[in-house]
Amino acid sequence: MIFHETPLKDARVIELEKRGDDRGFFARMFCEKEFSTAGLETRFVNVNNSLSGAKGTLRGMHYQLGDAAEVKVVRCVRGALWDAIVDLRPDSPTFGKWFGETLSADNRLMMYVPRGFAHAILTLEPDTEALYLVSSFYAPEAERGVRWNDPKFGVEWPIQPVELSPKDANWPDFNEAFHQPERLRGLK
Repeated sequence: MIFHETPLKDARVIELEKRGDDRGFFARMFCEKEFSTAGLETRFVNVNNSLSGAKGTLRGMHYQLGDAAEVKVVRCVRGALWDAIVDLRPDSPTFGKWFGETLSADNRLMMYVPRGFAHAILTLEPDTEALYLVSSFYAPEAERGVRWNDPKFGVEWPIQPVELSPKDANWPDFNEAFHQPERLRGLK
């Protein structure tokens, strides 16, 4: 695997190193040793699969708080999607910045999403399918989201979303009391 830096601290785009011959190729999607050497998370508790029928389906921007905060590794296995991340870590030099990358079945790139980042995918083709490695179990009480078009972040989506859940459409604009309540505990 080749781990490419992104403009956001700790986030990576991962390129598979294909070893091929006339039959096709072989490549590792995950290797504990390689992830560890790169300083990345190596413990994953879920592998999730999503399928979106319509082009323009947006899922996100999701994250979890506190001990439930997740690292995700996302790969598109059918079709194409645009993967967007926003750094919500208040002490990060890239706090409030976003980055997006096209992941497709053809390019086989993966997005490494660190803890403390909001994450979304937007399908660029119909019948797009993604696989996610996730480092923490889903905790409904810790779930949060940032509205996809929150002006604080100004994410520049490659196409206009046409399908999204009511929950994703109605996340509030960013504010610390909702989006980072653990940061405010003990502060007066």
